[in-house]
Amino acid sequence: MLFVIATPIGHLGDISSRALEALSSSDAILCEDTRRSAILLDRYGIKKKLVSYHQFKERQLLEQILAQLEGGATLALISDAGTPCINDPGLILIQACIERSLPFTPIPGPCSVIQALVLSGFATERFQFIGFLPRKPKEMLRQVLCYPGTTVAFESPQRLMDTLEAVDEIDPKRQVAVAREMTKTFEECRRGTPKELMAHFKEHPPKGEIVLSFALGKIPEDKMPLDELIEMLQELHGLSLKEAIKQAARLQGVPKSSVYKQVHSRHETF
Repeated sequence: MLFVIATPIGHLGDISSRALEALSSSDAILCEDTRRSAILLDRYGIKKKLVSYHQFKERQLLEQILAQLEGGATLALISDAGTPCINDPGLILIQACIERSLPFTPIPGPCSVIQALVLSGFATERFQFIGFLPRKPKEMLRQVLCYPGTTVAFESPQRLMDTLEAVDEIDPKRQVAVAREMTKTFEECRRGTPKELMAHFKEHPPKGEIVLSFALGKIPEDKMPLDELIEMLQELHGLSLKEAIKQAARLQGVPKSSVYKQVHSRHETF
């Protein structure tokens, strides 16, 4: 049996009794950094063999781990913080377990994506998580800011200002939440427009792990042509033409009927 266990993202008290039971009953624990994991295990008096299992060793150790599971071993998989597989190692192992019909079960718990989403105060009916933003995020942000819901992404303190500047160029009125040091002593969640946030973090340089949330908003018409916007909504976000027209109208702050007429008048010219 493989237990896929969520561990605290900061506060060591944020772990379930079920997770502790699974860790205690495992023959060995697969973890990213044995030193960091040892701190959690020492806190709860759990003494188990720790096996270094990070993104550079996933494939190298895969067959060895599968052989142990096939032999009846009980293993636990944890990441440095949060839920394994969510931008952390583990997916390759889970897929291999499915292929070989080996039993595994996730034990739920802390997840920085959900924590940041709740802290943001933005809509939760529909949201997406996109992992880390690229080093040059502007093109991806053009797509992200068209999403018909809240978007959550990871960012580094060093690149935060560049990302906020890129958002400001596309949609200066967009509400953004910057969550950092979640569940820790200096937990902070700042909300505001890109300019407001840049002003704050210029005076208070950010430290620690950062999770961004982008709220629903409106993109100025001069920032993105209507045809391009509707095409992006259909191709990247899987909306039907009818849904894309409705979302485009909301994003540009114009009546849906106006967008509908523009789209269909263009189609009629061909």
